[in-house]
Amino acid sequence: MTKHKISKIQLKYLTYTLVLLLLALFLSSIGVWLYVRNNMTKVIIDKYEFMNEKMGISMDNLYKKCDEVTAECIIDNDVQKSLRTKGLEEVEKNALSKFFTYTDLDYVAEYCYVDNKKNLYTKPYSKILYKDFIKSGFADILSHEYSKTEWFFTKDTLFHTETNALFVGRYVRSMDYSHEPGMLFFKMKQGFLESLIDDTENKVRRAAIGIVDQNGIFCMEHYPQDFEMSDDTKKAIVSLAQKQTEDVILNERQIPGGILQAYRQKDSGMLIFTLIPNSVLYHELNQILTVLASIYLLVSVLAVGMSLYVSRIFTLPIKKISTAMEHFDGKDFSHTVEIHTNTELDKIGHSYNEMLGNIQHLLTEIKNQEEELRTSELNMLISQINPHFLYNTLDTIYMLARINGEETTMKMIQALSKYLRLSLSKGNDIVLVQDEIENVKSYMEIQQIRNDNLFHYEIDCRINAKEYLILKLILQPLVENAIKYGFCEISKGGMIHITVLESSGRLTFTVHNNGAPMAQETADTLNALLHVPVADMKQFFPDKRHGYGIINIITRLRLKYGEDVTFKYEVQTEGTTCIIQLPEHASEHAET
Repeated sequence: MTKHKISKIQLKYLTYTLVLLLLALFLSSIGVWLYVRNNMTKVIIDKYEFMNEKMGISMDNLYKKCDEVTAECIIDNDVQKSLRTKGLEEVEKNALSKFFTYTDLDYVAEYCYVDNKKNLYTKPYSKILYKDFIKSGFADILSHEYSKTEWFFTKDTLFHTETNALFVGRYVRSMDYSHEPGMLFFKMKQGFLESLIDDTENKVRRAAIGIVDQNGIFCMEHYPQDFEMSDDTKKAIVSLAQKQTEDVILNERQIPGGILQAYRQKDSGMLIFTLIPNSVLYHELNQILTVLASIYLLVSVLAVGMSLYVSRIFTLPIKKISTAMEHFDGKDFSHTVEIHTNTELDKIGHSYNEMLGNIQHLLTEIKNQEEELRTSELNMLISQINPHFLYNTLDTIYMLARINGEETTMKMIQALSKYLRLSLSKGNDIVLVQDEIENVKSYMEIQQIRNDNLFHYEIDCRINAKEYLILKLILQPLVENAIKYGFCEISKGGMIHITVLESSGRLTFTVHNNGAPMAQETADTLNALLHVPVADMKQFFPDKRHGYGIINIITRLRLKYGEDVTFKYEVQTEGTTCIIQLPEHASEHAET
């Protein structure tokens, strides 16, 4: 009955824990509330700002597309011919009418091209006469800027639908002679502007999105469900659209109804805006506060429960140790304690048991034990600070491996020493071909030890390797790529074959692996680097993770030997081959 009673230690632990928890929650609640109130609005706005910038860029691209399409129409031979004095034959007119149907511009509902001879070219079913064109007022709608593509949102009096629509217009001028220009108009479908928001994320679509022209007319509107824009909000947006400024990039303006962000397309003068309603802002803030309240409640419940459980884990072993110590009479050393909590309390219990043993043992041999302990500690310190031990560590490792017959360890140490010696080469960039071969051989031996049975290698050197010099560390990166990428999908059976020969006065190095073939696109990119300026080669692989080692080889070869260097990858069905050829003067003979 008494073992479940809360002890004084446990009661104090719970009291302190609860006080600290409540204080922490209270202070953190104040801090979080201040942060949410002062800064969270900025976080929410930033989530929508990217969408407005993206739509602005999309509008720029859409205008550029229109400008390119109308420019292509202008330079068409039949269009240019229609502006000349002679004009077009009837068959040519019909062909020109159909030409505008196939322009590379989406969402075209109607089109009308008027040359300088009062001829109209439209879709076959659009029966529009020149007098209708004059009556529509479109003849005076374009500004007098030379060859500029213009967007304007107006009532469709040209094709007699009498509905508001977006038109793309441009003067069509002769490229060869000074003639009266023609005029080209495309009537766009509603989807033309709505395509700007097709890719918008669903979570951002809760904002109000629209496009307003310089006259304050809303060309496109997309509002979330249960949202209605007030007159004051519309006035603020219209006022911004009508400002006679070339560029408008607006972020985080508080207006009636929410936060406004806007972007003016400088060529068309249209303003695309994003309005984050206040309801969205409050909804986000309320969600965050609700989540925080839930987290705090859960933390409080868990903290109380864990405090009760943990305090019991602590107090029971302490009570056990306390009872054992109270009943120890200094004579009976058999009453040890067993504690298994995986905490520091285990050490206390173990220390108590050791204390009992030590007291019993020290009663008879305390002096001898102290002397032996001090002697042992002194010897250990002397061994640790012995300089001779530090100087001979590497030699000791090698000798121990040799004594124990650790052939693999000895081979690894020897290969590593040889690899480092040949790689450093006392700072020289030019080494014997023999040294370069020994270097790559040491590297492959290390890799063979690391990757047992992954691959084997063959080196076929058909020249006197002691008579030729070469830029160092050319073969090792090629072998490293073969192991890293060629053998990435196999566990054994790999083969690397290195050939060195002289042919027609050129020193040729070939590295072949039978692993996964390199992608042809990658091989083409690497092979093309020989024709790229050295300063621009790194732009092909800016992340320094793919191809960067190969770029380093090609750069060093070209800087050392000039442009008369051959470097190419050949992709076979079973593996990949890299070929390096140095010009006749490059492979300088070593002095004998």
